[in-house]
Formats: sequence, C-alpha cells, structure tokens
Amino acid sequence: MKLIHTIAELRDALSQYRHPAVVPTMGNLHAGHLALVRQAKPLGDVTISTIFVNRLQFAPHEDFDTYPRTLEADCQHLEAAGCDIVFAPKESELYPQAQTFKVHPPTELADILEGHFRPGFFIGVCTVVMKLLAVTQARTALFGKKDYQQLMVIRNMVKQFALPIDVVGGETQRNEAGLALSSRNGYLTPAQREEALLLSATLRGIVQAVRSGETDLARLEHEGMQALRAAGWMPDYVAVRRQADLQTPQVGDAKVVLAAARLASTRLIDNLEI
Repeated sequence: MKLIHTIAELRDALSQYRHPAVVPTMGNLHAGHLALVRQAKPLGDVTISTIFVNRLQFAPHEDFDTYPRTLEADCQHLEAAGCDIVFAPKESELYPQAQTFKVHPPTELADILEGHFRPGFFIGVCTVVMKLLAVTQARTALFGKKDYQQLMVIRNMVKQFALPIDVVGGETQRNEAGLALSSRNGYLTPAQREEALLLSATLRGIVQAVRSGETDLARLEHEGMQALRAAGWMPDYVAVRRQADLQTPQVGDAKVVLAAARLASTRLIDNLEI
C-alpha cells in the first residue's frame, strides 16, 4: 500500500489505472470505513482511501481543531482491508489558495435536516468531494448510508454535473448492541455508549409503527423527540422523510427515518430505511 501526500504523486501513481474506486474519509477510521474499502475492492482496478479533515464543512464552534487525527493507525487498518493507495494531503496541498470557488447544492435538499442545523455544511462537503473526485480520477466512489443526506447530496451533485462516476452507498455498520459506528463515538464515555443506544432504539420504534400501519408521522416524530428529551438528550430532529428526496412522504412512498441529537457534548446522527 502506498501513502501519498501530493496531487502530483497521486496522479503519477494512478497513470496506469483506468477505474479507480475511492472511499473519501476524514480519518479516525472505524469498521464502517473499512467495510466501504472492502466493498470498493471489486468495483475498480485500484482502491483509494482519502484522509482529509475538511475545514470547510466545520462551523467555527464545531470540533475541527480537536477532531482526532490518527493517520498511522488508519493506514494500518486500511492496508489490512486491502486498500492500495492512501491519499492524505495537507491542507496547503488541497487548498493551496483560499477556496473561493465552491459548490452550492440546492436549498431544498441541503438546507433541511443536517443543513438546517449546520448552515453551510453541505457547501463544504460538496466542494471537497468534488475536488477529491477530480484529483483521484474516481470512476466509483463509496459513501456510508449513516450520513444519508450527505450520500443523497453527493449523488445528485455527480448526476447534475454529468460526472462519469458511480456513487455507491454502503450499509450502516453497527456494534453488537446496535449503535451506529461513528468517529465521534470516541468522544463518549462507556456509560454514554450505553445511553447512546436510545437513538437507534427510537428509530426502530418508529420503523415498527410505520410498518404496522401508523400514518400519523408527525405524532411519531414528536414522540421520538420527547423520548430523547426525557432521557436528557438535546435532539435537533427526528424526521420521517421520502427516501427519494428527503421531502415529506406521501402514501406509498419508500421512507426513511432520520435523527440527530446531542448526548452531553457529542452530537450523533442515525437513520433507518422503512
């Protein structure tokens, strides 16, 4: 496995390949990231993981400076998972000058849910992903379904820009108790990890209710928010949406329930398709 830090070296290393499969990450990897790498292996002739903590998608009050950087351990895990190339640029390499050209996704998709509570987040995501897809010459790119809205935003961006790239979603990976794997789980104490199971349990309850015929989605959302608040969480949203575009679902639409909530100082997100 090669560890590469510059765009020039990356392009040289990729000159012999025709179909790179790319897994973009911010590092501090867990089993969910590694599952994406293994999923990518048969989808291209070279497998690349990018590791870059992207300042553009962090608000001033968020955890950019404290976000864990664990490159050495990440590389060991990636090599064991069969990754061929790790591209880990410095900020000055990916953004050699102020990134004044940015990708602005449509408000109806990007300013709801996560975008409502993290203004500008998807501008930062789209801008860095567009740049990473360009420098890696990706033909397949894999993103986890845990970041459901992000996956949808990126799919639509690639489609509207007519990029020759297949965007593939990987299923959310969970621990034995059902907690969705996340780099931010590392901020949780052992006791909080147990408390964190309430988020997925709340989603499962809503899924079961909808599958049993419940049609009052607003009530289910409200009850989900109340259950989290009663347990000491600070929820941002619990929402049942249409899978196709994250808008309000109609009868017969495939649905997804999404939630974001803060447990102590750690903000967690999760979702389940219905």
